[in-house]
Amino acid sequence: MVIVPRLFEGPLHAESPRALMVGQYPLVLAALARLVSGPPLNMTVELSTRSDEAIQRVTDEGHELLFCDLRSPPMTGVELATRLTLSSSPTRVVLLADEEDAPLLVAALDCGAAGFFTREASANEFVEGVQAVIAGHCAIGRSLVRLALGRLAGHQPAGGGLYERLSVAERGIFALVGEAQSTREIAAARGISPKTVRNHLGSIYRKLEVRNRSEAIKWSIRMGHQSQAMGPFPISPQAGGG
Repeated sequence: MVIVPRLFEGPLHAESPRALMVGQYPLVLAALARLVSGPPLNMTVELSTRSDEAIQRVTDEGHELLFCDLRSPPMTGVELATRLTLSSSPTRVVLLADEEDAPLLVAALDCGAAGFFTREASANEFVEGVQAVIAGHCAIGRSLVRLALGRLAGHQPAGGGLYERLSVAERGIFALVGEAQSTREIAAARGISPKTVRNHLGSIYRKLEVRNRSEAIKWSIRMGHQSQAMGPFPISPQAGGG
């Protein structure tokens, strides 16, 4: 695990921080809530299956931490973190994703979130990472270190850096395109009209320099394998003190 020190304004002062957990699978949320509600974190945890409710809830209820799945519907975790950052919210966001979504998680390192982990992280690593976030640092899970170092070193992803052109909303839609979801399915998942989805798709195709949905899906697959394309990075598993 990599810890980037002092990126946030000091440690949280609450002895028992309040956390909101957002994701589409209640059973997964319950297991994660059990982990952080016990020692040493001792958090007070609330759960939600809708990411579009999270901004208002953390604003009204004053949660110190927000744990969010990268693909939480209808608003992605990246979009949620970005909106909270732009609103100068003090809530610190920890993003979680499946291992296959690691490239998307690393591409979002500048979204304002304080923690980035895949579900392959051990319980000990995750707890230590959350402790670092509480202390005011940024924590990047061990499984993301190689990709993150490549990005910071200036290595471009498989698409030649074109992905960086996409807006937060477009990245969320592009992720669903990569799952081969239809326009109507994307509209339902994002809470927008099919016409709006088509407008976003047109913009995505132009920015990624592809001609149609099939090419966009192939582009997404290449993105998913960018760690292989970038080659090995000789790093220690304990880089950054994890």
